[in-house]
Amino acid sequence: MADFVIGDMDMEYATTVADRAIRLMSQQSVPATPSNFSVWFEYAMGTSPALRKTIDILIGNKRKFDAAINYELYVTYVNPQYGLAVKGDFPERLRGVITNATQFLTTAIADNRTQIEALGEVSSEAQASGDPQAIIERLVTELSNATARATALELNFEASTQELDRIRNSLKEAEQRSNTDALTGLANRRSLDEFLRSAQIVAMEKGEPLSVLLIDIDHFKDFNDTFGHQVGDQVLRLVAKVLQENVRDQDLAARYGGEELFAVLPGADLDVCAGVAERIRGRISDARLTRRTTGLEISSVTVSIGVAQFKLAESAEAMIERCDRALYRAKRSGRNKTVTENDIEGEVVAAA
Repeated sequence: MADFVIGDMDMEYATTVADRAIRLMSQQSVPATPSNFSVWFEYAMGTSPALRKTIDILIGNKRKFDAAINYELYVTYVNPQYGLAVKGDFPERLRGVITNATQFLTTAIADNRTQIEALGEVSSEAQASGDPQAIIERLVTELSNATARATALELNFEASTQELDRIRNSLKEAEQRSNTDALTGLANRRSLDEFLRSAQIVAMEKGEPLSVLLIDIDHFKDFNDTFGHQVGDQVLRLVAKVLQENVRDQDLAARYGGEELFAVLPGADLDVCAGVAERIRGRISDARLTRRTTGLEISSVTVSIGVAQFKLAESAEAMIERCDRALYRAKRSGRNKTVTENDIEGEVVAAA
């Protein structure tokens, strides 16, 4: 997976491939942007079997190549580093480090030139058989100056490196905050959408399953109305903690919205995901909340969960819609239950 480069490719062949790529883009209504063209040029050349397989699946299932799909194809198969790039201008601190380092290095280079000229003069004096003692003292002075400059340069770049480390850590923390829900500590909706798009692409590329589960806290409004929003927040944190503890490192646990939480399980089929959902549901049901001020136990917390599995080349919205209907069935049939999309197949047929 590399940036799109024609390089030394035969011009006639490159033109033929480019024409084919443009025709394919036109057939699929793909906007003719540079990044999109590089994807379809790569597809037309056939050098990436994984890219060809993914696009063929998308075309076969009549998926629209929208902005999200086009972006994921580009960063997954053509230019992975693009997705990691920091967008926007460099932070002011970073510009300051660069400016300072450039100025100091420029000064150091000028000083070195002066030093070289001075040493040249010492060499000329030595060849002219000048006073040896004076030449030695001059040489010692110039070498001492060179050592001092080198030390100052090293200290300056050490300080610059430390500042760059602080900037890198700050950017990392800022990115983490932008992808995290402040209340639960789980991924937020923006991060969830990005992860799910990437997971769908990988599932199609590798032919592996992908499943999701949607959690809704039963009678959540009652917690807020009876005990106040602080207790409601505590309930959300409890459910989020149990969810996070019961998914794998490669999975993503997120706050979907309100009292709904979501998890994406790459590589897990419907049965595996349903098993995880049941474990989560049981552990939440067994948990007990107590008020710190009084030590009194608050009524138990239960959740309803819907589970669905990704179908080849379908949209994330279609998969989530099935998951949501499974969740609705769980709540409608008494709550504190896990329901999968298989359990609502009869409803789907009836609705059709």
